[in-house]
Amino acid sequence: MGVGNRLSHDDGAGPILADRLSGSEWIAVDCGTSLENAAGIVRRERPELLVIADAARMGTPPGTVRRLPRTETDRMLISTHGLPIPFFIDRLETAVRETVILGIEPQDLSFGEGLSPVLSEAVDALHGILTTGPGGIEAIPWWNEPSLRSLEGTAGSR
Repeated sequence: MGVGNRLSHDDGAGPILADRLSGSEWIAVDCGTSLENAAGIVRRERPELLVIADAARMGTPPGTVRRLPRTETDRMLISTHGLPIPFFIDRLETAVRETVILGIEPQDLSFGEGLSPVLSEAVDALHGILTTGPGGIEAIPWWNEPSLRSLEGTAGSR
């Protein structure tokens, strides 16, 4: 599930990632600005692994990708029309075995289309990781885990 607003530059990272995963082994869904937009698809498809990708303010360099624990979902830029994000994710988990939340640190959230160069590189690198298979997600560090394996906007920085 790629979540974000394509009209706010780097907030479009999730939907653009979903576009790039189209045609792969992933069921890629552009949720737009709200998780609810894909809840029915998740319940119908019942995936073993649900990945939610969105721009997130984590206090890291732009382009950094991290796995976020549920306790840190307030860092994400998604909305749920008033439902707490962890509650909504818990509701989806009745249809999935595992949920992974990926945050991508934005650089530019101003009005306009297109990702900044550093976010475009991060989305490309994340696409590469995800298309190696679901196990590739393990290479992405947790938000609070200092690691030399960090993904900071370049395909070669793992």
